[in-house]
Amino acid sequence: MEESQIKWDKILLKIGGESLSDKENFPFSPACLNFVAEEIKEIVNLGVKIGIMVGGGNILRGKMLSQKGMERTTTDYMGMLGTVINALALQSVLEKKGIITRLQTAIEIKQVAEPYIRRRALRHLEKGRLLILAGGTGNPYFTTDTAAALRALEIEAKVILKATKVKGVYSSDPAKDIKAKKFDEISYEEMLNRKLKIMDATAISLCMENHLPIIVFNFREKGNIKKIILGEKIGTRIGEQK
Repeated sequence: MEESQIKWDKILLKIGGESLSDKENFPFSPACLNFVAEEIKEIVNLGVKIGIMVGGGNILRGKMLSQKGMERTTTDYMGMLGTVINALALQSVLEKKGIITRLQTAIEIKQVAEPYIRRRALRHLEKGRLLILAGGTGNPYFTTDTAAALRALEIEAKVILKATKVKGVYSSDPAKDIKAKKFDEISYEEMLNRKLKIMDATAISLCMENHLPIIVFNFREKGNIKKIILGEKIGTRIGEQK
């Protein structure tokens, strides 16, 4: 049985808001939402305990607005609200596919979601419910990558799966540099020393201090997340220095 081959039985999946949209359908694409939900359903069916941290980049990036003159704290809170919108959209599609979910937010919006409470989050996972996390950390100046690292540690995930539109971590931007080298594995220290931007430094440091591995992979390739769960080497593994 596939269940006997599972390498990661409890994960934190970090999904950027861009995964929910395309150029023709912005900020939401029904096709993209359905694709994401189907990929997640495959690993739910394996019995994997899943927390999902949702980004908000398809709706609003607080840092970008602050660079145009708006006050940073305000724009970051606006970005947090964008993640809640994305989480609700994803929850709706997942539940239509028969997946039991619970949505928790770092900023309280009781009409649409539970407030984030660690013990309650752990209980949902123990009961086999898929946990969707929104609102980042609930604090300005922290990215959803850092929120993903924090929540992964709190819910005792074995790994963070960072979903992207590229195949992994590269030495430079592969869209701009044809000589960019993809790493199969890279240490936390090298990520920080090279200042690679696939995840922010705070998130990498938090994972390094707590020995939490990260796998960066292309979420747009069908079946990749299931392959990772079953132990295949997909994307780039960020971990301890060898």
